[in-house]
Amino acid sequence: MDTKALRQKILDLAIRGKLVPQDSNDEPASVLLERIRQQKQQMVKEGKLKPKDIKNDSVIFVGEDNLHYEKFSDGSVKCIEDEIPFELPDGWAWARLGTVVTFVGGYAYKSNRYVQHSNNLLIRIGNVKNNSLTPHVAKTCISDEYAAETSGYRLRVNDILFTMTGTRGKRDYFFSCLIKKEDLSGANLFLNQRVGCLRLIDTKLMIPDYFVEAIQSSCVLDAIFATETGNVNQGNIGSTATLNLLIPVPPTSEQYKIFERTYSLISSIDQYDIESAELLCLIHAIKSKILDLAIRGQLVPQAPADEPASVLLERIRTEKEELIRQGKIKRDKKESVIFRGEDNSYYVRQDTHTESIDEQFIFELPDNWEWCSLLNIAKIELGKTLDSAKNIGTNYPYLRSVNVRWNEVDLSDLKEMRFEPEELDRYTVRRNDLLICEGGDVGRSCVWTDEKEILYQNALHRVRFYGGCNPFYFMYYMMYYESRGIIKALCKGVTIKHLTGNVLSLIPFALPPIEEQGRIVERLNRIFVLLDSIICD
Repeated sequence: MDTKALRQKILDLAIRGKLVPQDSNDEPASVLLERIRQQKQQMVKEGKLKPKDIKNDSVIFVGEDNLHYEKFSDGSVKCIEDEIPFELPDGWAWARLGTVVTFVGGYAYKSNRYVQHSNNLLIRIGNVKNNSLTPHVAKTCISDEYAAETSGYRLRVNDILFTMTGTRGKRDYFFSCLIKKEDLSGANLFLNQRVGCLRLIDTKLMIPDYFVEAIQSSCVLDAIFATETGNVNQGNIGSTATLNLLIPVPPTSEQYKIFERTYSLISSIDQYDIESAELLCLIHAIKSKILDLAIRGQLVPQAPADEPASVLLERIRTEKEELIRQGKIKRDKKESVIFRGEDNSYYVRQDTHTESIDEQFIFELPDNWEWCSLLNIAKIELGKTLDSAKNIGTNYPYLRSVNVRWNEVDLSDLKEMRFEPEELDRYTVRRNDLLICEGGDVGRSCVWTDEKEILYQNALHRVRFYGGCNPFYFMYYMMYYESRGIIKALCKGVTIKHLTGNVLSLIPFALPPIEEQGRIVERLNRIFVLLDSIICD
């Protein structure tokens, strides 16, 4: 279930008057809007507002021709039918947001005047998310003196906050939330720059919760992001564009009903998300346990008639020697051997270097299983490096790390790279090759099952097995290592992690007989399909 889309659908229905029934006895929105305009004029007289605060106020109405018009304070009238996104129910009215609110912009508080501790907290962009205010995240304090100097930026109950800056084209801002009484318990909140504040003229006529929902609806978001300015990376939403937004205004009593209904529905969706996340964690844990049973030889029974893994390894050694003799492959310079020492501990020896294998890898195996590394049973090779300045030849589609998902290949976004004829065989992926991500989501693996061959780049390891080994068994083994955090622990790199070929080649694998590999894969396939169907349902 796409709960994000469902939330948006509920909000869109709400602002269209389709979520709760209308009551013909309710005071029409046009009347309450007129009362607010009168209040603003009185506030100007009392000095609570400036004349400029009502300069752009307008009245939106439907003319005799059934078109929408806007009448401004100077008496001029303009047809705005092309701005009206949808028809409203009887008793509702369109209004510019600036007609019912005043705008307070944030202050550029100076970091050299921050203090370690105080009850005066700054509200910055990172503290505002949709319906969530977190002043204690990356808490920033100012002194009582600085707070007194900037008292005009102190926030109040029922203020509506929204973020004004983010990544251009990403819609990762214009988040909004409401200041509630509990937010001001024990703390004074002050508005930092790039966070805007909308302050309703009359919170009894205009319900703050409804207006937060209205500006989070897709209709309003589409309108506001159409005004986005900024440079290549940074996007900005200005106060003028915000105050110019068209907002559907229901009667006051209906605003209450809409909020109560949306709150109930969205709370149910939030609970669903929590339960879904818990279910996902549970299924992840179950998969990890089942994989653990599989690689220990405890998922399917052993068959005495199966060819032992020791014989399989010897057969692979013979196969590799023949391929070396024919010149089809080169002898591995770093051939590794996993063995059990006289102290009953396991070791890996590569050339003259021997080291103990961590206990997280090693466990007791069934009688006909053996320990091995990938280098013992497969050829591992990175793909071609993408270099537009050096690469020559013919363009071919190729696989990147983003194309490799767990147990599947995503071919929806293939790029092309130049390959020379003599490179084609070296960088070709064939049926039953195992692909492992060297970078990105390191260790993520899948098996190429298509008869049609494809090329690949150096963000992927291609593992081509000898002796008929089942590549899916080793894909599931990589999934097990990933679920236990072992892969990431082995990766090189401080900021960008890489699973190098040398590290990959030495990771221990518990090797069952060929026949048992197939039985394990068949059982895992059935179980994982069942578990995945639970998530999808």
